[in-house]
Amino acid sequence: MTWAEDAIFYHVYPLGALGAPARNDFVFPPVPRLDRMQGWLDSVVELGATAVYLGPVFESTSHGYDTADYFTVDRRLGTNETLTALSRAMHAKGLRVVLDAVFNHVGRDFWAFRDLQARGAESAYRDWFFPDFERQSPYGDPFSYRGWQGHYELVRLNTNNPAVREHLFAAVRHWIEDFEIDGLRIDAASDLDVDFQRELAAFCRSLRPGFWLVGEVIHGDYRKWANPQVLDSVTNYQLSKALYSSLNDSNYFEVAYTLNRQSGPEGVYRDLSLYTFADNHDVDRIASQLREPAHLYPLYGLLFTSPGIPSIYYGSEFGIPGRRTPNDDSALRAPFDLAALMQSTEGTSLRRAIIRLALLRKDHAALRTGSYQQLLVAQQQFAFLRTAADEQLVVCLNADSREAEVTVRLPAGVSGRLVDLLDEGHPVAIEPGEARIRLHPRWIRVLRIDAGD
Repeated sequence: MTWAEDAIFYHVYPLGALGAPARNDFVFPPVPRLDRMQGWLDSVVELGATAVYLGPVFESTSHGYDTADYFTVDRRLGTNETLTALSRAMHAKGLRVVLDAVFNHVGRDFWAFRDLQARGAESAYRDWFFPDFERQSPYGDPFSYRGWQGHYELVRLNTNNPAVREHLFAAVRHWIEDFEIDGLRIDAASDLDVDFQRELAAFCRSLRPGFWLVGEVIHGDYRKWANPQVLDSVTNYQLSKALYSSLNDSNYFEVAYTLNRQSGPEGVYRDLSLYTFADNHDVDRIASQLREPAHLYPLYGLLFTSPGIPSIYYGSEFGIPGRRTPNDDSALRAPFDLAALMQSTEGTSLRRAIIRLALLRKDHAALRTGSYQQLLVAQQQFAFLRTAADEQLVVCLNADSREAEVTVRLPAGVSGRLVDLLDEGHPVAIEPGEARIRLHPRWIRVLRIDAGD
């Protein structure tokens, strides 16, 4: 078991959240914008988060995923000392620190690629990439090369090259020893050589036992990456899609199918703790994905009570919107004005609900690591059982705008009553094999099975 299985993550994309310039000219003095994040930490802790995942923080050309230098903090965010101070401040608040590791590709300003541009086939770093000296690149270079998914501003690295691995592992050592980080999120893990990730994992854990690794994986069998030899977890995009589309379509059968396939008694990932989320820096804000704003409440209710390691994307706890356009995704990564958002009655209502859900998850192991069993599914109502060694919890969701009453069939031998853990309410009697449970509109009930009177 890793520390992350008990964690709640807060995900920040620093370049956007802190309002950094869109591009780096590599000339101006460092601006310690990361210092401002220290003023957010009390809010992050109050929200219930126990770990912070920071998007790209190292020197890059624009959005952070076009790395220019793995050893230096992006001057738009500050210096290495700025990041060290922030990491220490987060640890002092009891927060673990996870950084983005972008190893699949670099930017065109990466020093070794610059050498390839200058020296061509004579460059000592030609084998760090995949150059083709028979063609020109779309940028007019006298050679072509592999770009990530056709994006030539992102130059594919040859991670099978021992010198490349040595360089990247040296950077990781620097991050662990100097910034005292607790884990890495491996960007584009599904495009990286698995053998490279296996070696990286062994290296990280040799430096810091318990070091946690999560891979960005959108498609495919998650077990290819999330297994004892490679990574601890992967991003659960399958569940992310089902969370919002099941609400938009009044179809809880979709998310029920996903959870049962992944985590049910015969679930293919039932022994994995996958990284779960409603939104992130690459997709539309969840408030913009949902057609009905009030559905944010049952959505976060499900995120915090279903199997996995939940993550909150900065600002989404206030329900802020944000949609990408064909040529611009800056709305997904907008500047974060915590003080202004805290003045919003509507936004703080959602935040207060998330605080309650996070506290409930913290207090009940069954919600963190318990087994999962579906109990009931209808178009707008959904119920399941989470079971740990010393407790059983019945989770019921209602997406309808009206109150609902559902009859939930319970496992054989269960008797007694159901005690509400989230809201004050009368205990629900367990009749032979079932219980009739009233549900508030667009909300959740979490009930503990109490075998007493």
